[in-house]
Amino acid sequence: MSDPLKLTGMVLLAAPVGEYDRRTVLLTRERGKITAFARGARKPNSPLLAAATPFAFGIFTVYEGKNAYTLVQADISEYFREVREDIVDSCYACYFMELAEYYTRENLEAAGMLNLLYVTLRMLPKPEPDNELIRCIFEMKAMVMNGEFPFETAEDPSLNESTRYAISYVIRAPIQKLYQFTLQPEIFQEFRRVQDYRNSVSIDRKFKSLDILRQMTA
Repeated sequence: MSDPLKLTGMVLLAAPVGEYDRRTVLLTRERGKITAFARGARKPNSPLLAAATPFAFGIFTVYEGKNAYTLVQADISEYFREVREDIVDSCYACYFMELAEYYTRENLEAAGMLNLLYVTLRMLPKPEPDNELIRCIFEMKAMVMNGEFPFETAEDPSLNESTRYAISYVIRAPIQKLYQFTLQPEIFQEFRRVQDYRNSVSIDRKFKSLDILRQMTA
């Protein structure tokens, strides 16, 4: 058996397998997106019962197999309980995790995306910025990090100057300072139109969590 690996990450997805196990998808700093099976995690006395659930963030001890990993231990530092307890916030968070899963690959380090996801989920329970602005910023920054957002958009003369400044800020700002602004309603509407257009031309997948979110916020 290979030596155990300690990976910093977050559970993006979890599903029951067999009678007591769980199949999890972890976004990790060191190995990117990985699939890990948590044996016996659905038993009431399992030490992995809470760890093998979405939103759990911490250090996961795994063994690497041929096609997947085996999760044997977890030291969870954040469960994002405030997000879990708010139905709207949790829907946004599920969408962000689904988008992070879309943009990441196995065995490619994902420190930037993991940091973006962590900081974004921490922002959701706060009164500002608005969750829809958080959504647009998260999507835009994810595209920037993956080389899919055209930087010249920040210089488009057809856009309001404040909109161009906001886009430029998202492109250049470090993740820890990403959510330190709000927008006037008319500027936000233009900012959102820009990002929704980028989504339509750059993303080739439909997200179930986004469909649910749109139904809830309609």
